[in-house]
Amino acid sequence: MCSPIRADRAVPDEPRMPEAVVDAHHHLWLLSSSGIRYPWLQDDYDPERFMLGPYAPLCADFGVPDYRRAARGVPVVASVHIEAECARSQALAETEWLHAVAARHSLPSAVVAWADLLAGDASEQLAEQAAWPLVRGIRFKPRTAARAGESLPDGPGTLRDPRWGDALARLASHGLAWDLRVPFWHLEEAAALLCNAPGVTVVLEHAGLPWDRSEQGLAQWRRGMAALAENPRVFVKLSEFGLRDSAWDDARNTRIIRDALAIFGWQRCMFASNFPVAGLRVAYPALIRLFAEALAGLDDIAARAVWHDNAMRVYRIEARSG
Repeated sequence: MCSPIRADRAVPDEPRMPEAVVDAHHHLWLLSSSGIRYPWLQDDYDPERFMLGPYAPLCADFGVPDYRRAARGVPVVASVHIEAECARSQALAETEWLHAVAARHSLPSAVVAWADLLAGDASEQLAEQAAWPLVRGIRFKPRTAARAGESLPDGPGTLRDPRWGDALARLASHGLAWDLRVPFWHLEEAAALLCNAPGVTVVLEHAGLPWDRSEQGLAQWRRGMAALAENPRVFVKLSEFGLRDSAWDDARNTRIIRDALAIFGWQRCMFASNFPVAGLRVAYPALIRLFAEALAGLDDIAARAVWHDNAMRVYRIEARSG
């Protein structure tokens, strides 16, 4: 696939800010009043297990007004809420609560809910979630190895679990996408699995989590991304570039964005903030400026697709009139 960044295109001194943004990945929670419990925020705080380390600032309410304050000055016209790992018995309650939030605040515009895709009652769980009008997809994380090079025995929940084929077929039958979250060392394995699941739309989260920024680590990440890009039904969110043990680095993160664009093409990439989580490393306006600089080599049509159009299409978001 040809790179979408044109070498002959002059890059302006000031990057072009977007006219309209769809945030394809964010979270909301009201720990004090929604009735939905989030064990990782309220009961089981464990910075050693969290991908960015200490996360105490997240253990507070983050509703739509908080999101809008974080994104002040950014023309967010629509958003996609990704399930926020509430108590699993409350997954459907979270979806119901989000619909009430959307009715009150006009955000989120679409919901990626949680269901256990490998459970015996997966069909019933999917039917219940799909009955809600904003639900466009499901996030159910495969079991993954803790680090690159670590062996993970085949077993329930891994990408080699033989139940995935039927699970993804059920997902496709409900017209729902799969939000796929795996670190870079599982990307090639995920690509192999999806070769046998041609009917389901897949959205890879967080640019495949390229946590190892050494040249060797990035080479492995690129191989995995290229393997996934061979499947035309796989899209990618350009999001969450924070690292556990390193400060935010605009130059390195710009490289990740441009490499992902080169591999997948602008037609299959979308902006996503991962707020409030990404706020542990970067402010929302600074994230927007980083993207504007990274996308500076794209023409207007391609840039608008990444900022807005692709997420609208993939998550089937209806444009608001007026």
